[in-house]
Amino acid sequence: MNKSPADPASCDILIDSVIRPLVRGWQAYHVPDAGGMLKLDAMENPYTLPPELHQALAQRLAQAELNRYPVPSYVRLKEAIRSKLGVPDGYDVLLGNGSDELISILSMACAVPGRKVLAPEPSFVMYQVSALAAGLEYVGVPLRADFTLDVPAMLAAMALHRPAITYLSYPNNPTGTLFEAADILRIVQAAAPYGLVVVDEAYQPFAQTSLMQALPQFNNLVVMRTVSKLGLAGIRLGYMSAAPALLREFDKVRPPYNINVLTEAAALFMLEHLDVLEAQAAALRSGRTALMAQLAALDGVEVFPSAANFVLIRVPQADKVFSALLAAKVLVKNAGRMHVLLHNCLRITVSTEEENAAFLAALQAELAAL
Repeated sequence: MNKSPADPASCDILIDSVIRPLVRGWQAYHVPDAGGMLKLDAMENPYTLPPELHQALAQRLAQAELNRYPVPSYVRLKEAIRSKLGVPDGYDVLLGNGSDELISILSMACAVPGRKVLAPEPSFVMYQVSALAAGLEYVGVPLRADFTLDVPAMLAAMALHRPAITYLSYPNNPTGTLFEAADILRIVQAAAPYGLVVVDEAYQPFAQTSLMQALPQFNNLVVMRTVSKLGLAGIRLGYMSAAPALLREFDKVRPPYNINVLTEAAALFMLEHLDVLEAQAAALRSGRTALMAQLAALDGVEVFPSAANFVLIRVPQADKVFSALLAAKVLVKNAGRMHVLLHNCLRITVSTEEENAAFLAALQAELAAL
């Protein structure tokens, strides 16, 4: 008797037939349930908007024409980004549904069998995932033990593999390291004959440094950012800039309506009130300094330098500490599971003074119990 097309066994056969083995072997991107938790695992801005801005934003969103498609050129939003966020004169931006979509666009635009993507490791996992999903090969180059960039190793790997795309997170996630700008530009120069260098500035509001103004010097440089870490994670908006001719090629593989009208309206509104978000970023920078000092004062805790809105630490028995924090309703990132260089490391989002204190108390209690 033939199996029904809806039979589970038939579905398994279908999956084996049509889904790439690479994809079948993956696990879906896991986001842990944070209900009832002190959530310090996702590098979010803990601050909300002042009540008067909440009301004004609600009124602005109510005017959005939900029955219409977005205007796919996004002229107003792109102009606001260029004028408010330091894009060089004569340079445009391409918008994405967060940085993740921009990374996918780059992969699709450059996907030729046999081409490679290169990045230091550990770094943002989506560089590798997006490359492999597009059929590109991926090459990881380990950071030094102190999480600084191993420039000779990077240059050697680039000379060997001639990658179509090299990613550099500036500052780096998940370590918080701010690589030397001169080292990054050296890599950009080395890649110029054959590939792009994408500088991912997702945490730029906390590093207060940027390579955006270097764009006119290098036709192969791409600078990518997101407004998520600035305080707008919920609207999912990323942008990148590059040489105009290069950006036009990327735009050919961008979905035509990839930014919805509510995201566009919210972003335009918040760019009119950028000072509020910048003040919040300043508060988080101050909080980062205090948190790092308090962590460094704890016995057994190694604190790594951070230019982002999170802090990476190494503790004894990190798995046990992570589980104890989870039991205490404190959710951090168990970074030790991400890469061998991150053994016994935890990554903690910088939050409000009260939430930082609650985390420190929970951590201190567990360290004392070890």
